[in-house]
Amino acid sequence: MPQPKADPTSEFYTEFAYSPIAALAHDPKWTRRDPSDVVKVGDRYYVWYSKSGTAHHGYDATVWCASSKDGKIWKEEGEALPRGGEGTWDEASVFTPSILVAGGKCYLFYTAIPAHTDLLCTPTAIGVAVADSPLGPWTRFEGNPVVRPSTEYRDFDSFRVDDACLIVRDGKFWLYYKGRQAGHTPGETKMGVAIAERPTGPYVKHKANPLMPGHEVLVWPHRQGVASLGCIAPIAVYYAPDGIHFERQTVVRNHPRAPGAYRPDAFTNTRNGQGLTWGISQVGRPRPHLVRYDCDLRPRPR
Repeated sequence: MPQPKADPTSEFYTEFAYSPIAALAHDPKWTRRDPSDVVKVGDRYYVWYSKSGTAHHGYDATVWCASSKDGKIWKEEGEALPRGGEGTWDEASVFTPSILVAGGKCYLFYTAIPAHTDLLCTPTAIGVAVADSPLGPWTRFEGNPVVRPSTEYRDFDSFRVDDACLIVRDGKFWLYYKGRQAGHTPGETKMGVAIAERPTGPYVKHKANPLMPGHEVLVWPHRQGVASLGCIAPIAVYYAPDGIHFERQTVVRNHPRAPGAYRPDAFTNTRNGQGLTWGISQVGRPRPHLVRYDCDLRPRPR
């Protein structure tokens, strides 16, 4: 079967350029990976990410934060969210963070797993912590987790839910996430969405799930709809005018891995999304670290 090709004439096509971040660069002692989207609060940008001194993967970590005045020179601020207490649903690891700013509050969504002898084989869920400031202190929501794996074995998300990415649309909170069915491989991961009236939920999974293939979730407002970078081969940008029914627009090359993005209108309830131009992604093996990427995924004049 012929492989899809990139379409440079599409407004969803872009080239990606990368630049190092000194404070978050390769360090043989640390893994930094799975950055959140970037938000600007006051005069500073903030990003959160999984950090581990014991593992290369993301399943044995805590959530850390960095800040910047210009989006290029960053300062690591320290640990934002530690593991939960003994016997809690997030005792073993907290990782893959995402951020929402709404109503004067910051909501830090994160994936977590309970204590288990094999972290890589344990189901995951998504919870949230709340703070008045990007630097915390963070208080875990008492109703966690807010998105759980399906109890129906055949559903696409019966084993893992992970990697939240939020936008405000139609006055509601749309939490896009990735799910994996029990007994399936990471390459069979797909994206779904759960929608709530309030930042802490309750979140209701959409009946159209799964929406598209994708191992890492990045969505952003684009024109009247929602665009997504689908990070399962072929790597492509998808678009859904209604935020639900995604169709592939074009393959892209040299794509960012586990990307977060600066999405200035993600929480504005816009129906005129202006796209994105930069973000933070992970690179490197076996110890991933973080870099900045620049692109042009803004709507083009028609």
